[in-house]
Amino acid sequence: MSYNLIQPPFSLKFREMSKKELSDYFLWLQNIIPQRLCELAKAAEETPGFETWVPKFTPASLEQLGEWFATQVDIRPRSEQEIQDIAGKSPHPMEIANKELTNRTFSLAMDVGIYLSQVFLKNHPQLRWEQPLSSKKFVDYGQPVLVEFGPAPLNPVRMVVTLAYGIAAKTKTGADLRKIYDIWSPLIRP
Repeated sequence: MSYNLIQPPFSLKFREMSKKELSDYFLWLQNIIPQRLCELAKAAEETPGFETWVPKFTPASLEQLGEWFATQVDIRPRSEQEIQDIAGKSPHPMEIANKELTNRTFSLAMDVGIYLSQVFLKNHPQLRWEQPLSSKKFVDYGQPVLVEFGPAPLNPVRMVVTLAYGIAAKTKTGADLRKIYDIWSPLIRP
């Protein structure tokens, strides 16, 4: 399969980025959406059994995409240095997994998250992108999120990365991609 990994020209360490870098990232992400949707569609189309998936931007399209995504999630061993770095950043002792998602899985999760955002936007025109910059303590600080949900904004990329971890741990399945849509849709303000 000839899938091109997403290559953000930023560190993605959002709390360490300047406001200018964050603004540039936000614009960069908006501009690459069409390209990444094409890359995602091509990757699915090249996978036996998923050749018929096309990005129709319907909630139903998330079902087959979720099935496909579940077949693509892969993990790699974490290095001792990675484990030590994570432990060093934690204020409390905790068990650190010795496995991590592959770069390809992170890239696919970002592309699937972008697609999920477009399904929300096409089916709920009151939604819009925002970039929270008021508090570095906010979990999605500096990251593009969809707003106009009642309780909180939705970070579709973070949701799909979390789904990927669940698929890797065998606690989630591809069907959970559609569930994200179904759980969040009723929370949208009229």
